[in-house]
Amino acid sequence: MLVETKSEASHSDWRRRLGEMEVPESISSNEVLNRCLAILVRGGSVSEDDGMMLMQENSLSALSSLADMIKRSHYGDDVFYNENLHVNTTNICVLACRFCAFRKGVNHPDAYALSPSDFVDRIEPFSNTIDEVHSVGGLHPKWKVEDYEELFSAIKDAYPHIHIKSLTAIEIIHVARRSGITVEAALKILSRAGLGSIPGGGAEILVDSVRDRICRGKESSDEYLEVHATAHELGIPTNCTMLFGTVETAEDRIRHLTRLREQQDRSGGFQCFVPYPFLSDSSRLPEAQLASPSEVIRMIAVSRIILDNIPHIKAYRMNLGNHLASLCLNAGADDIDGTVSHEEIMHEAGSSTRLDTSTEELARLIASSGARAVKRDSVYSEFRSHDMAAARSMELPVLESRG
Repeated sequence: MLVETKSEASHSDWRRRLGEMEVPESISSNEVLNRCLAILVRGGSVSEDDGMMLMQENSLSALSSLADMIKRSHYGDDVFYNENLHVNTTNICVLACRFCAFRKGVNHPDAYALSPSDFVDRIEPFSNTIDEVHSVGGLHPKWKVEDYEELFSAIKDAYPHIHIKSLTAIEIIHVARRSGITVEAALKILSRAGLGSIPGGGAEILVDSVRDRICRGKESSDEYLEVHATAHELGIPTNCTMLFGTVETAEDRIRHLTRLREQQDRSGGFQCFVPYPFLSDSSRLPEAQLASPSEVIRMIAVSRIILDNIPHIKAYRMNLGNHLASLCLNAGADDIDGTVSHEEIMHEAGSSTRLDTSTEELARLIASSGARAVKRDSVYSEFRSHDMAAARSMELPVLESRG
């Protein structure tokens, strides 16, 4: 059962609350963690040097405790989810990023490109239960901004209540170039057609020497940030991401985080950071240094500590799996994404996360970490808590009398 609520804490006053919290001995006795805590309470930001020390911290439990303190100073016991659906526009792509299992060439037998009516048909079975459609895809060689304008208009005409979260930075650059217009002009057209927010995929690692090895031909690090800055200037909120566990170093990961923090200082429109590990098979990027579960937890924790100006950290269960995602909720993550119902990109890459998780199951997963499940909208402005006690009482069997 969902109950109208407000998030218990607000992002804006978290430093004061952090300074008032009881500090575990594992943090107070640790020089690096205690210093980082003091920096944040005083209104500062953790340096790249301290970030590297966090990456090397021996006690993952102490590191996670600090990140969990920061998360709770923001949102108390609340952990957020939403009711959403993933629909990909096309898997046809003019690029061939080495880590990508989703991309197909135009003549591949499994290649597809959805028409607006096909896309709307994909939404229809879920239209009464979702309030967001999340859509990204390949760089189709023929599509221009008009194709996405038609698509978004068709979605809004059929389902005006559904928020459209769509397009990566490189998709926006691609359709703008093919249309002979600027990124700003393209975003204005798409926003008028119904684009509500941008999911932030494609950041990979914001170090160009790494990008040259894993996604040559994609936008540069600066171009990724410039697209998001333009969206922020137009009032379009965005997420930001990190793909780790390919060929990058720990220094590269920390630089990625500080670049996002610096951009947030300038433009202020990042809602949520979503770090996720590369999912490998034997045919793609064989030199990848795959992330272990403990490394995933460490990245979530370090992200929460360093990204002091980005409100939310997501444990993206479509990539991590439900169990690991739930562990990350005690290491700094305050969001677990949504019901999803359909997803291709992570599952093509090897994810085995179930796609039939109900709202009730998602709420129980969150509750298993000791948190309160709170349903959010796409821009974190409306909240409804999940009343687990009421839900359990509704599930009790009724014994029928036997005359």
